Amino acid sequence: MEYIVTTLLSYLLGSFNMAYFLGRANGFDIRERGSKNAGASNVKVNFGWPLAILTCLCDMAKAIIAIRLSSYLFPGNEIIPFLAGAVAILGHIFPFYMGFHGGKGFASYLGMLIGLNWKLALAVMAVTGIISLLSNYIAVGTLTVLAIAPIYYFYTKTNPVCILIITAISAFIAYKHRINVQRILKGEEMGIFERKNRKTEK
Repeated sequence: MEYIVTTLLSYLLGSFNMAYFLGRANGFDIRERGSKNAGASNVKVNFGWPLAILTCLCDMAKAIIAIRLSSYLFPGNEIIPFLAGAVAILGHIFPFYMGFHGGKGFASYLGMLIGLNWKLALAVMAVTGIISLLSNYIAVGTLTVLAIAPIYYFYTKTNPVCILIITAISAFIAYKHRINVQRILKGEEMGIFERKNRKTEK
């Protein structure tokens, strides 16, 4: 029963999509503009940095709250926090009221890491920033973090189910970013220090 309650609760929390509601409040579906992604990065494109930061914080908070609340309701179960965080991310990616087509889930993934181990989260966020700046692509920093977290828990967690959950959700979010990787390889991805891509310049 505790797994069912955790799954339902975490999914509902995760399905709250700030980017989508901001778009609707302004008369359009954010999935039809900009990068067509219902996440903080597309909010930045459509509304600017302040609302993008707010959206990012909300997306992170969903996973944190899901983990904390589920852990409070069902203490002592090592699997519950990992399950809650992963399902909250899936709620963000597959919200029922958006036709199961939401965002890519990385901000909520960072929220999951914060909820599980805030020290690890700070470290990986620092790595994300550094790698992103060095490579000029946010997606490269994102994929680096998605690789680091499962490795960390592989060496520190004894419960194989926890390792399986963090590895599976990391791999899935990496898959969601495959288009970004394809654009980088083609030279079409917008760099951090670029105002427009090469095709636009031509």
